Amino acid sequence: MSDDGVLNGKRVLLVEDEALVAMLVEDMLADEGCEVAATASRLGEALALAGDPGLEIDIAILDVNLAGEPVFAVAEVLAKRGVPFAFATGYGAGGLPDGWKSRPTLQKPFTAADVHAVLRRIVSEV
Repeated sequence: MSDDGVLNGKRVLLVEDEALVAMLVEDMLADEGCEVAATASRLGEALALAGDPGLEIDIAILDVNLAGEPVFAVAEVLAKRGVPFAFATGYGAGGLPDGWKSRPTLQKPFTAADVHAVLRRIVSEV
């Protein structure tokens, strides 16, 4: 879908606990010219990846609820690193805590066009 190349080569951290959703998003990211730097399905794994200075991450997509655990600790680590990210949630931005409501949000279920728009937004905010 990306036609101007702005997303080409962007390294994405994908945090998603549903395997089928993760695979779908990975395909959407590939269509945008992005490369998946890493995928995590659990909070501990996501925290380790987000805090790994050796892992180059340009942007991230964070599922808000990872097997019943909120992802906001990962968001804090990424924010401290200066890595832009979007939340993915079935509740929309209204379901986020006040400190995170201004962050870009993918409302589940989302389309490839939604992913395209959110990725472009977070890349333009850098």
